[in-house]
Amino acid sequence: MAGLKKSMSFSLMGILAVNCLILTALWVQKAAALPVTSHCKIDESDFQRPYFINRTFMLAEEASFADNNTDVRLIGDELFQGVKMQDRCYLMKEILNFTLGEVLIPQSDRFQPHMQEVVSFLTKLSSQLSSCHITGNGQRIQKNIQTLKETVKQLGEGGEIKVIGELNLLFMFLRNSCV
Repeated sequence: MAGLKKSMSFSLMGILAVNCLILTALWVQKAAALPVTSHCKIDESDFQRPYFINRTFMLAEEASFADNNTDVRLIGDELFQGVKMQDRCYLMKEILNFTLGEVLIPQSDRFQPHMQEVVSFLTKLSSQLSSCHITGNGQRIQKNIQTLKETVKQLGEGGEIKVIGELNLLFMFLRNSCV
């Protein structure tokens, strides 16, 4: 009986050792496969929180009712023209930071009650991307961001409302570029 227990103990230890080796190998393999810009990521679970998704989309919808300019789209595929796939999350980080700093925080007294919750949520996403940096030459990215900023400025207050009205697009593009 003692020999059987000793044999089972060695078998379990062997299985544990093999599992540890497999897990270590998988971990090393995954780490080796990650690109240098792997810190340009947002946890997927942040995009699966119904409460914040609903608040973000409700705020965007509320602002879009006040948006009189339906000819201009700020956030769309044209932002990615000339931008490498691995730099798209960095581009979205910069757009997120512009949206927070230049539009949402200064307009935080409008579109209540959802504004404060959405600002808090987007600020959390922004902090997750704080160590995200561009991998190469960022001239094209800076040009695309500058074009967006100039368009918002030209539209005046209507541009800020348009940015808020496109928070749903910002949310989706962040998810598609950074998860």
